[in-house]
Amino acid sequence: MAEITVEFDDLPARLLDWYAAHARELPWRVGPGARAAGERPDPYRVWLAEIMLQQTTIPHGARYFQAFTDRWPTVGDLAAAEDADVMAAWAGLGYYARARNLLKCAREVAARGGFPQTAAELLELPGIGPYTAGAIAALAFDAPAAAVDGNVERVFARLMALETPWEEAKREIRVRVESLVPVDRPAEFAEGLMDLGATICTPKNPNCIICPLSDLCAARAAGEMARYPLKPKKAAKPQRYGAVFVLVGEAGIAVERRPNTGLLGGMLGLPGSDWTDAPPREPLDAAPAQADWRRVGEVRHVFTHFALSLEVWRAEGAAPEEVLAKDRLGDLPSVFKKAAKLVLS
Repeated sequence: MAEITVEFDDLPARLLDWYAAHARELPWRVGPGARAAGERPDPYRVWLAEIMLQQTTIPHGARYFQAFTDRWPTVGDLAAAEDADVMAAWAGLGYYARARNLLKCAREVAARGGFPQTAAELLELPGIGPYTAGAIAALAFDAPAAAVDGNVERVFARLMALETPWEEAKREIRVRVESLVPVDRPAEFAEGLMDLGATICTPKNPNCIICPLSDLCAARAAGEMARYPLKPKKAAKPQRYGAVFVLVGEAGIAVERRPNTGLLGGMLGLPGSDWTDAPPREPLDAAPAQADWRRVGEVRHVFTHFALSLEVWRAEGAAPEEVLAKDRLGDLPSVFKKAAKLVLS
């Protein structure tokens, strides 16, 4: 299928009109009516939400956002927090390097006296990439910056019926979006595109009938909406194996603090073996204490780059070091929480 050239001169005005009527209400957002009255969001809340919503859903991320802002209402409060407290509060959100960068960024921003206001300066902060920099600059500071996330890429891949390889297509999309950002309303434009992709131009079964841009869409004109974006097929995730040990005592279960670097760095975890390409031959060699260990089952978890299967072993006895109360399992990363729940259920 040949690429179709589409003109988007009136796209910003159409999108802004649609957004004014259909904007989602989100706890970190200042809606179009409030913006028109001069209200602006707290950059801290915008930044925190954007970091949390990477690789998770809004309903899941919103619960963490509320808990964080209740406990640490300002970037200065977060900067002064203990690392272990923040890592525990992050447990369950996944992609734990984000939590470590969250603290680094908060401390740097506090030292600066506030967030920088341009995308270029924001990019210099830990954990902030091109999309997040553009989003914070536009949403918090009304800078004429493009915020191009997966939703926006999907919308424009369909609007433009892009046939080019995906990495090249993403560059084309960014250039096109940057050319369309209205200098007087960049925040609403960015939020409108996000909402359009999240609620109408969805990955499956886009609702083209109510889309405000449907007659501009080359993919719809060709009846090929499901064809785009043309992303390469994902390679199968490699499989890894290991063993994990749940030592149960009166006060709770034995836990340990993982090294600060590497996967789940700095988080509380359960003792266990290394994660390798084959199931452990002698799993009890990695047990944290001499005890009557018995295998109770297996848990599986999928990380970004690999899938993991863990044999789960249980024993009773006094923990050699740190103990986690049984009602505090939420402090554990998901993979270890699954193992603990399997034992305690």
